[in-house]
Amino acid sequence: MSDANKTTTEGNDRQIVTALARGLSVLRCFRQGDRFLGNQEIAERAGLPKATVSRLTHTLTVLGYLNHSKRFNQYSLGPAVLSLGHSMRGNMDILKSALPMMQELADYAEASVSLAARDDLHMVYLENCVASANMITLRIDVGARTRIANTAMGRALLCGLPAEERAELVAMIRQSIPKGEWRQIKAGIDQGAIDYQEKGFCFSLGDWRENVNSIAVPLIQADRTVLAINCGGPSWQLSAEKLEKDIGPRLVEISRSLATL
Repeated sequence: MSDANKTTTEGNDRQIVTALARGLSVLRCFRQGDRFLGNQEIAERAGLPKATVSRLTHTLTVLGYLNHSKRFNQYSLGPAVLSLGHSMRGNMDILKSALPMMQELADYAEASVSLAARDDLHMVYLENCVASANMITLRIDVGARTRIANTAMGRALLCGLPAEERAELVAMIRQSIPKGEWRQIKAGIDQGAIDYQEKGFCFSLGDWRENVNSIAVPLIQADRTVLAINCGGPSWQLSAEKLEKDIGPRLVEISRSLATL
């Protein structure tokens, strides 16, 4: 199944409006770095017939969610997409409360501190703070996505979910992972569960990117929505010991403070 499609297929839920789901799958085809996409490439990424994609891209262009370049006969994301994201972030009161705490930890650790939410099989960054005085801090844009499967924040999210929902998500992740990679991915998820039970946080030691270490905790809000907060940076700067003994407990305290809001 393509990256653009939701893991839950349209046929599994009779309440899903197929046309709407397919239109959103077209928008999800655009990844960071994609300036323009043509109907053929969108069709391949979304797993939809080109004729269907042509109608969808036309509709989305009329509504302002896509822009059409007559010169290239291709499409780019339109301003309406940004408006939705801005409204979403503006209505999340937790971001206003989390920002000063995150910035304080980023400056203390000389690292990057992020808040993220689940987006299908990925985590999407809602906020990212970097150390003011560190020019080599890991910088990640708001709206960027990273996989749940092999990241500290993804493992933390899994640990914060109710058992049934967690099992369903792990099953979805397994279906999306090539068989040869699943054993290693599962080992990381299982270890994350052990670390969370014993220490209160989850690690990623070079699993996401080589020479990058991170630590994360779930943030379970009053409405039971689960987010994740992590702190990450170069492995030579953030050793496993420093993450466990120093940064981890600070993240736990931030999560507890924000969970009461």
